[in-house]
Amino acid sequence: MDLSQILSSAEVQAFASGFPVTVVHLIVTLGLFAGAAILYALLTPWKEIALIRDGNPAAAVAFSGVLIGLAIPLAVSLAASTSVRDIAIWGVATVVLQLLAFRVVDILLTGLPQRIQDGEVSAAVLLVGAKLSTALILAAALTG
Repeated sequence: MDLSQILSSAEVQAFASGFPVTVVHLIVTLGLFAGAAILYALLTPWKEIALIRDGNPAAAVAFSGVLIGLAIPLAVSLAASTSVRDIAIWGVATVVLQLLAFRVVDILLTGLPQRIQDGEVSAAVLLVGAKLSTALILAAALTG
């Protein structure tokens, strides 16, 4: 089999046409993820990034949970979508719902922001568990 036969094979042609689409879908989803993370950081009652820079491990654990919690439903949205428009619509809906769910968790678990600011890792772990749970439920709702 020579190079021209390999390059004209159905597999190579499928890759050549599909790879650019995959990259665009990835860029759109990563853009949504970055925007959501920035928005979350701006809207939280405590400034996790500043706390992380100051060496607060609880803030680092809590913010890591937020990032994973945002990524899970976005990943499911990406997997279930068929076009850039579909990704954008479901991605924005997912981000809005997840940020609202995160805010509800923050309200229900009163006192945790102060405990995280004080560096209490156990409070951050509880917050991460609550946020990841909401992310998994939202992700399941997207598929359903």
